[in-house]
Amino acid sequence: MRPTWLFRAYATATRAGSSRITRARQKRLTEAGVSDARAAEVAGHASGARGTGRLIWFHAASVGESLSILPLITTLQRSCPDAQILVTSVTPSSADILAKRLPAGALHQFAPVDTPQAVARFLTHWRPDALILVESEIWPNMLVACAQASIPVALVGARLSEKSLKRWGKLSGTFRYLTQDVRLVFAQNIEMARALQRLGMRATRVEVSGNLKALADPLPVDHAARASLAAAFADTPLWVAASTHPGEDAILLGAHEILRQTMPAARLILVPRHPERAADIAMLAQKAGFSVARRAQGDAPEADVYLADTLGEMGLWYALAPVVFLAGSLKPIGGHNPFEVAHSGAALISGPHVANFQETY
Repeated sequence: MRPTWLFRAYATATRAGSSRITRARQKRLTEAGVSDARAAEVAGHASGARGTGRLIWFHAASVGESLSILPLITTLQRSCPDAQILVTSVTPSSADILAKRLPAGALHQFAPVDTPQAVARFLTHWRPDALILVESEIWPNMLVACAQASIPVALVGARLSEKSLKRWGKLSGTFRYLTQDVRLVFAQNIEMARALQRLGMRATRVEVSGNLKALADPLPVDHAARASLAAAFADTPLWVAASTHPGEDAILLGAHEILRQTMPAARLILVPRHPERAADIAMLAQKAGFSVARRAQGDAPEADVYLADTLGEMGLWYALAPVVFLAGSLKPIGGHNPFEVAHSGAALISGPHVANFQETY
C-alpha cells in the first residue's frame, strides 16, 4: 500500500520541525528534573549500550501502561533468557517507576520523538528484533520506519478512545497504511477488536486478550512513609481524590465541603494528575476556606486538604485511605486505572466518564 498524502504531509512536517519538537520535549523533561543526558534520549541519542543478542523493544506511554507489561516482560525473560529487553516510555514518572520495578537485565530509555531523524537514530543504535506497543501508542514515523527495517510489530492491550476511533474512522486509509505491517494485535475486549477491524486491521491478526492492567502487580508503597502518615491521620475520616484534572478539583473540593458538614474532622488527600498544577489547586482550596498542606514542600499533613503533589507515590495514597475517588471521570477524559485502587483494598468511586475502562466498570 502506498503512503497516503496525510502521512507524507506528517512526515514532511515532523522532519522540518524536528529540532523544535525535540527541544520542546527535552525542556519538559529537564524541567521535571531529568538530566540532560537522559533528556537527549528523545532525540534518539542512546544512554545505554546494546547487547550482542536479540533485543525486544517495548513501548508504553506512562506509568499505568509501563506497569501493565512487567508480568509480560518477566515471562518473556524466562522463555527467552538470551534476549535483551528495552522499554521506552514518555513521562518522567514512568521512568522513575521503571527504574525501581524493571527486572534485572532490562533497560529503560525515553522514547524518541516521532520525527524521522530521531526514530532513525534510535533504530540505528538499538537495532530491535521486535517492537511491542502497549495500548494506543500508534506513532506514524515509528511504525513506518519499523516496517521499512523489517522489524516485526505487535500491539498488546490495544485500546483506542472514542475520540481516537472517530478521528481514525475519518482517516481510515492512513490508519490502514500505518498498521498494514503490524503482525499481531491483542485487543482489550471484543468491541475494541471489532472496531480495529472496521478501521482496516486484518481479522486474522486481531485477538482478544483482556486488559493487561488487571494482571499488573500492586503499586509500590513506602511502608515507612505510610506508618508516619497513618499516625498523622489517625482517627480522622479520610478520603483520596486521585489523578485530578482541571475542572475536577473545584467539584471535589465542593464535595469535601459537603462531607465536612456531617463529618467536621474529615480530611482530603488530593492527588493532581500533573503536580505542576499544585499551586493553582492550593489557591482554589484556600479560597474555599480550607487549610492546605503540600507534600512537595515538606509541609506537615495536619490540614483540611493535603496536596500530594509528588510523582511515584500513588500506591502510598491508595494504601492510606479507605475510600478513593478516581478522577479523570468527572470530565470527558475517560477515567483512569481502577485495578490499582482495587489492589489496595480501598473502596472505589468514579464519575460517569469511564470510557477507557468501560468493560471493567
